[in-house]
Amino acid sequence: MIFERAARREFAHAAAGVFVALFAILVSTQMIRLLADAAGGRLAPEAVAALLGFAALNYLPVLLSLTLFMAILLPLTRAYRDSEMVVWSASGLPLTAWLRPVLRFALPIVVAVAVLSLFLSPWAASQSAEYRNKLSARNDASQIMPGVFQEASSGERIIFVEQMAEDAAYVKNVFVTTVQEGRLGVVMADTGRQEIMDNGDRFLMLREGRRYEVEPGSPEFRMLEFGRYGVRLHDAEVKAVEPSPRATPLWELLESDSSRDRGELVWRVGLPLSALLLALLAVPLSFVNPRAGRSMNMLLAIVLFSLYNNLLSISQAWVAREQLAWTAALLAPHSLMLLTLSLLFYRRLSVLGLFAFLRRKAAA
Repeated sequence: MIFERAARREFAHAAAGVFVALFAILVSTQMIRLLADAAGGRLAPEAVAALLGFAALNYLPVLLSLTLFMAILLPLTRAYRDSEMVVWSASGLPLTAWLRPVLRFALPIVVAVAVLSLFLSPWAASQSAEYRNKLSARNDASQIMPGVFQEASSGERIIFVEQMAEDAAYVKNVFVTTVQEGRLGVVMADTGRQEIMDNGDRFLMLREGRRYEVEPGSPEFRMLEFGRYGVRLHDAEVKAVEPSPRATPLWELLESDSSRDRGELVWRVGLPLSALLLALLAVPLSFVNPRAGRSMNMLLAIVLFSLYNNLLSISQAWVAREQLAWTAALLAPHSLMLLTLSLLFYRRLSVLGLFAFLRRKAAA
């Protein structure tokens, strides 16, 4: 039908605009956080892009759910404001007729939310954790950044360099502090170069510098001038990533009896169900009453969306704490929203039926 094609076209245009705006906000906030970590030396600059991609995959299910909700709500609200909905109603089109185009538009997005929530987002969380673990285990020289005081992986050394070559093999104006056997050592050198010994050990070989050694609380210190001084660089041990329900594959969650895994399962299954119900809720929520103000339905929609997501989070937390059975937590939030959906449709259909009755009486 004509109205179905027009509705789906408007839904698609609204979805594109809303998704671009929300995705830009998501990328910007995550980029700021990652760049702050990179500027502070807590993260390698080359890792920003990869971690940004993992974070985007992790937040995409909620982002797509909100996009779908707004993509249906905004065009239908505009149709009410511009009296297009009155024209459709006068032509004999009931409110329930909008369910078909809404479902045909929403189902592909709901499937995408399900794939992301059940499979891709856990994979992204797992890859992000492993990547961060590998970054933390890199050798000391690979973590050095020019102009930043960088603590070594052993926690007993702080290194500062003023300039560095692109391959990190050559550094200039080096400052190193070490703590060994309760004595503080400070090394300053003009240049340094990374060298690998025959046995595979890495050393930062400093040239033309001085070493000061002092015992805290004592006025005595020793000074040593050197032409060549080696600082051994350690590779931290790669620790196994601690298992997290957020990064656990779906099949392992289904086989697990852990309350935390059951709570994670409630959240993952709840996201696509909530996306579908929110898409249907947008139909009655789009009704605009001119006497109540044009923004009242938007405020109610925002409240319902926030309430729904909070109910999912609370259900997940209660299951993880063994305060609620996971089957009840899986059904309760969606059943409540399904009841709300039925009540809203009943109210809107009653109002439209009353309007139609009054029009027939006036025509008679």
